[in-house]
Amino acid sequence: MRPSRLFLGLLGTLFAAAVLLEALPLLDIAETEPIIAPAWGLLLAVILLALLDMLRLHRQSSPQVQRSLPGNLPLGRWSEVQLTLHHDYKQNVDIELFDHVPEGMDVEHLPQRVGLRPGQQTQIAYRLKPLVRGHFLFQRCELLLPSPMRLWQARRLLELPAQSRVYPDFARLHGAQLRAVDDWLSQLGVRQQPRRGLGLEFHQLREFRDGDTLRQIDWKATARKRTPIAREYQDERDQQLLLLLDCGRRMRSQDDELSHFDHALNASLLLAYVALRQGDAVGLATFAGNQSRYLAPAKGSNQINVLLNSVYDLDTSQQPVDFNAAADLLLARQQRRALVVVITNLRDEDDEELLSAVRRLSRRHQVLIASLREEVLDRLRQTPVDGFEQALAYCGTVDYLNARGNLHERLIAHGVPVLDARPAQLGPDLVSRYLAWKKAGAL
Repeated sequence: MRPSRLFLGLLGTLFAAAVLLEALPLLDIAETEPIIAPAWGLLLAVILLALLDMLRLHRQSSPQVQRSLPGNLPLGRWSEVQLTLHHDYKQNVDIELFDHVPEGMDVEHLPQRVGLRPGQQTQIAYRLKPLVRGHFLFQRCELLLPSPMRLWQARRLLELPAQSRVYPDFARLHGAQLRAVDDWLSQLGVRQQPRRGLGLEFHQLREFRDGDTLRQIDWKATARKRTPIAREYQDERDQQLLLLLDCGRRMRSQDDELSHFDHALNASLLLAYVALRQGDAVGLATFAGNQSRYLAPAKGSNQINVLLNSVYDLDTSQQPVDFNAAADLLLARQQRRALVVVITNLRDEDDEELLSAVRRLSRRHQVLIASLREEVLDRLRQTPVDGFEQALAYCGTVDYLNARGNLHERLIAHGVPVLDARPAQLGPDLVSRYLAWKKAGAL
């Protein structure tokens, strides 16, 4: 409990006036003896009144607060939290409210000044944005409650336990279910490559359309219908996709609000969603440090939720990656042939170890390496050179990119496809490569 500004101002004014009345006779300015006693009496009355107001505030009940918090929050996106206040006050009361948000979240519109009216419940809202993934606990809410005569303010802590999980950016995944996959992918900038061949599974017969090949014409059906009839094929299903995520220290790099690892998680979920809609089975494995997890490939729309619950609290490790150990674990766990997408940030020192691991994986699986490229490298390479320091930065950047490009070329020369992508474009680029391989029957 603390005095309000009104009380401090009133008390200071009366005390200063009393002191001034005592001092004026000493300076032979004025005779104030008749009003000195009433002035000190007034000051004493204000103090007694303040003590009474303090007692009433101590006995005054706190409003009841209910928090409406989403159980799942998307990383890096603003979400709204609502607070509902119930009270039994007989007069208008203005309070200040602050919700104790866990560390690791940005918050807007807190604290707030709230007016409570008799016979009414009050609702307020604020926004929060998670900056890290994981499981978060909300413990309490804080109120600054004024006394009936506004002479005091009491700080009340209300226990208001709640919890929420912060997932990778899944909002667009759930929103995508409301529209066709092709339309959704085109909005994300995914490029559909022209189909070079036909899928292996027959789907249906339909009328011949512009763009169909003569090989698609079903001559018997055409003869019966006396109009060109074409066979329609669908991409082969029942294939397996396994996402292999690097959780090592190099994935801690950060160009914007999200780390490379968070970009990799978002891209993995985007690719998993598309593959599940294509009828393929999707699984996930992680490597580096103590972040080793494995989720066997499975089909169905529920698999995306299983993936989310498996990775929402994943974090990177301070330890370096061990590609050979990751290959050993994957070969032991994944017996059936699959498309293995390795998402990492390649360095030139990965040469021999990475080649050895990929060769062993390629004997049983089809492997794609997705290598994240820092945004700052592109900016430095495109920045005009105006001085010695900028020249050093430019030369260092070009040298690093050349070494990185040489590693990519060596991998490609050994038959290992490499996708070099900026973090923000990793998801659409992975989906484009996956759909292109599906269309070409390369999976």
